[in-house]
Amino acid sequence: MAAAGEERSRVLVIGGTGYIGRFIVAASAREGHPTAVLVRDPAPADPDKAAVLQGFRDAGATLVKGDLYDHESLVAAIKSTDVVISAVGYAQLADQTRIISAIKEAGNVKRFVPSEFGNDVDRVHAVEPAKSVFAVKAGIRREIEAEGIPYTYVSSNFFAGRFLPNLSQVGIKGLPTDKVVILGDGNVKGVFAVEEDVGTYTIKAIDDPRTLNKILYLRPPSNILTHNELVSLWEKKVGKTFERVYIPEDELLKKIQESPVPINVALAIRHSAWVKGDHTNFEIQPSFGVEATELYPDVKYITVDEYLSRFL
Repeated sequence: MAAAGEERSRVLVIGGTGYIGRFIVAASAREGHPTAVLVRDPAPADPDKAAVLQGFRDAGATLVKGDLYDHESLVAAIKSTDVVISAVGYAQLADQTRIISAIKEAGNVKRFVPSEFGNDVDRVHAVEPAKSVFAVKAGIRREIEAEGIPYTYVSSNFFAGRFLPNLSQVGIKGLPTDKVVILGDGNVKGVFAVEEDVGTYTIKAIDDPRTLNKILYLRPPSNILTHNELVSLWEKKVGKTFERVYIPEDELLKKIQESPVPINVALAIRHSAWVKGDHTNFEIQPSFGVEATELYPDVKYITVDEYLSRFL
């Protein structure tokens, strides 16, 4: 956190037009950081993408022409920044090695936040295909550490916008009308974080010495719920009871093996959280991690309860 009168770090976001990247760019600009977004094309033909980029400009962010796959442009962009935040998508996770080598060459970066924003990948009990995705992220962590780059890893668990509009069901659009499919017994606690808050906490952490070379966990107390509790909360809001269909673990594992991409990935990620308890089955130790709502009690995070009320 920047003290009064202290310069705020200059931030470069790579993958800023992606799902979580947009929230990070918005938070960085809002918190008063000089914010740059790496873009391949500052004037894209796609009107949706053009509108996103215009939104960044309107918020006060600068667009920097560059490409993850063009080393020189990447180094040049990184040289004029203090903090690099990667929000690249699933397909580009392994290519973050390119960011690491550009950071090494630039030699001026005070903090690197790689693309994570889900489970803590060093503390998962995942099955394939999620296991491989988590392993790629863990591999990037090891490379950052081996290169001695100062880092913060952000573990925000479930994105509210991806998991709440259908009460964490897979392959089902929208909220339940009669029944809800629950993986496992529904009594394992998962954690939800609203995307705006993920952006805010990430930006709060980048200048904070307490988060240096640590994992920043988002475990907002009101947003730690079992699947059963989540369903009950929605039932209370709509004044209706739904049939709960429980899928035992052995049946779920079979489903994961038989399902096509991306359903198998979605099921495996939920198996890790809802069956294995990978969001909540360990204590955050000061040696490796800190918890966001404890560090920043001034941030009024959005609760699952408030978020679900948007659908009424």
